[in-house]
Amino acid sequence: MNEKELKTLSKFLSLILRHRPEVINITLDENGWADVDALMKGMNRTRHVPITIDNIKEVVATNDKQRFAFNDDCSKIRANQGHSVSVDVELEEVQPPAVLYHGTSAKSMQGIMANGIQSKNRLYVHLSDDTETAGNVGKRHGNPIILCIDSDKMYKEGFKFYVSANGVWLTKVVPAVYILQK
Repeated sequence: MNEKELKTLSKFLSLILRHRPEVINITLDENGWADVDALMKGMNRTRHVPITIDNIKEVVATNDKQRFAFNDDCSKIRANQGHSVSVDVELEEVQPPAVLYHGTSAKSMQGIMANGIQSKNRLYVHLSDDTETAGNVGKRHGNPIILCIDSDKMYKEGFKFYVSANGVWLTKVVPAVYILQK
C-alpha cells in the first residue's frame, strides 16, 4: 500500500476501533478488542480494494502515533486510546511526571479556562509529556496553544492518571486550577 492508502486505512481503523464498530457490523469486547477476521470481513464489505492482514499489520507497524495494537497471536486488534465507546483498555494507574502538556487552540481557551479540560465525547483527556507532541496536537485545531498541567499536584490531590501503550497520558478531567498557559 502507498502512503495515502495507509493513511486512509488508518483513519478507517480509528473510526471502527475507537468510535463506531457498528459501521461494519462488528462488536468490540469489554477491553476494546475486535476479532481481526471479523474486522477484515466487515471492512471488505465496504471497500472496493480488499484489505488483507498484511495491510492491517503495516498500519499497526507504521502508524506514527502507534494508535493500534494486536494481541500476541494477531487474532485481535484494538485502539490504544481515544475511544468514545465505553471500553476498558486495561490501563493501570500510574504516577505522572510533575508536569504534563495539552495542545489546544486559541479559540478553545475561554472554555478551557472556565471549565477545565473536559474529555467531551472521549473517555479521557489526552496529555503528553513533551511540548512538541502537545504543539502538534494543538495545530490540528488552529493556532496552537500549549497548556502546562500541574499533574503532580493533581495526582497528590487524588486524580488518577494512566499512560496508554503508545505513551499518551490519560485522565478523566483537568480542572482549570491546575492549568498554566506556557
